[in-house]
Amino acid sequence: MITTSLASFIINLHIDGIPLFALEKAKLCFTDFLGVSLRGSREKSSQAIWDTIESIKLSPGDLSKEITVLGHGGGGLLEGCLINGISAHALDLDDGHRIAQLHPGCSVIPAALALAEYHDKSGKEFLEAMIAGYEVAIVLGIMVNPVHRNKGFHSTSTLGVFGAAAAASKILGLNFEETVNALGLAGTQSAGLLESGHSGSMGKHLHAGHAAHSGVISALLAQRGFTGSSSILEGKEGFLKCMCSTIKEKEDLVDNVTSLLGQFHIKDVYLKRYPVCRHLHSSIDSARQIYKELQLKRININQIDHIKVRTYKTAAEHDNYYPETPESLRQSLPLSIAITLCGGDLGVDDVKAISQISPEVRALSQKIAIELDEKLDHLQPHKRPSRVAVTYNKINMGGNELNRYSIEKTTLLPQGESENPFTKEEILHKFQFLNSGYDIRKLEILNEMESLSIRYLMGNFN
Repeated sequence: MITTSLASFIINLHIDGIPLFALEKAKLCFTDFLGVSLRGSREKSSQAIWDTIESIKLSPGDLSKEITVLGHGGGGLLEGCLINGISAHALDLDDGHRIAQLHPGCSVIPAALALAEYHDKSGKEFLEAMIAGYEVAIVLGIMVNPVHRNKGFHSTSTLGVFGAAAAASKILGLNFEETVNALGLAGTQSAGLLESGHSGSMGKHLHAGHAAHSGVISALLAQRGFTGSSSILEGKEGFLKCMCSTIKEKEDLVDNVTSLLGQFHIKDVYLKRYPVCRHLHSSIDSARQIYKELQLKRININQIDHIKVRTYKTAAEHDNYYPETPESLRQSLPLSIAITLCGGDLGVDDVKAISQISPEVRALSQKIAIELDEKLDHLQPHKRPSRVAVTYNKINMGGNELNRYSIEKTTLLPQGESENPFTKEEILHKFQFLNSGYDIRKLEILNEMESLSIRYLMGNFN
C-alpha cells in the first residue's frame, strides 16, 4: 500500500539518519522561503487573505494562539499557515523540483513552521518534519508526473497537501495509524487546477495556502481519532485512478515508492532568480546573455528585426502576448523575454509595473516567434532547454549598407538547479534585494537552528 509506505517512512525518519547535504539544503530552502514570503506578504493576494481572515477570525478556542504570519505580525495556527503559504507562492519565486513538477516549500514549510512554533518545537524537529514533507511530495510527483500535470492539475497543491500532512504529522508525533489517517484525509482534500495560473488569477497563490492549511487540518483531525482512507492513493476510486489515469500496476507503484523514499530528493530542489513560471527561465537566461552581447556591440532594441524562441512543449505553451496583470505576466514567455532584452534582467518590480511597461517593450514582444522544437522537447524533463536567436540590423562602417546579424544562445538548464546551483551568499543577496532595509545579520541564527526553539528563532527573525 502506497499510503502506508509513506507513513512508515515519515514516522521512522530521524535527524541522525539525515545526511548533512540534505540538512544544509533544507536550511537554504528555509532561508529562501523566509525572504520570498516576507516580500510576498506585500502582494495583493496575501493582503486580501489577511484582510478576509481578520474580518471573520477563523481560528476558535485554543487555536487562536499567535504564530508568526510573515509580513503581517501574528495570527492563529490555521490562518497563519494559510497566509504564509499564499505569501510564499505569490511572487512565483519559491523553490521547486524539476522532475516532480511542483513547488514543495510553499506548502510544506508553512505547515511545519506553524505547528513547530505553536508547540515550541526545536529547530531539529522542524528540519525533520520539513525534510519528511519534501520527500513525500517530491516522491509522489516523480511517480505521477507528467501524466498528472498534463491533465490540468497543479501538483504544487494536489501533491503539496500530502507533503504538508507529512510534515504536520511528524511535528505532532503521530503514530503509524494516525499518520496513515492524516495522509488519507489530505488526499481527499487534494485540489488545484492549472487553469488558475493560465488565466492570470490569484487562484494559483491560493493553491499553496490551501495545501498547507489542509495538511495541518488533516494531521490535527487524525490526532483526535478522525479516520482517513488508507488506500486514498491506489484505491479503485483513489487519487491515481481519478487524477492520473496511470497504467502502472499497484505492485509496481508500491515498489517505486519504496525505492524512491529515503533518497532525500530535497538535494535536487531548485531555487529561482526570476519571479515568473519556471518554464520561462531557460529562455530568460538565454535572453540575458544576448542582452550583454548587444550592449557590447552598442545595439539598441530598435535595431532588432525579429526574435525566434525554440523550446519544449510546456514552455512554448506560455505564449500570452498580451498579459495585463502581474499574474498573467508571470506566465508570459514573449513579454518576459522582451523585458529582459530591454533591461538585462527581470525582477519583482518589473512584474508589478506591468501597467507602466513601455510601448517599445510591448512592440518588441510582438517580434518574438515561439516554436516547439521536437529535439529539445525530447530532452524533457531531465533538461528544460531553450534556444533564443535575436536578429538585428546594423549599418556598415561606410554607412551605405544595412547588414543583418544574429546572436543565438542555448540554455539547457536555468540557474538554480542542483547542476548549476546558487550559493548561500547569492540566496542571502536575493533575500536582501527583496527586503531592502532588513538586517540580514539576523539570519545568522539559522546556522545553529537545530539547537534552538522555532518560537525563539521566529521571534528573532521578526
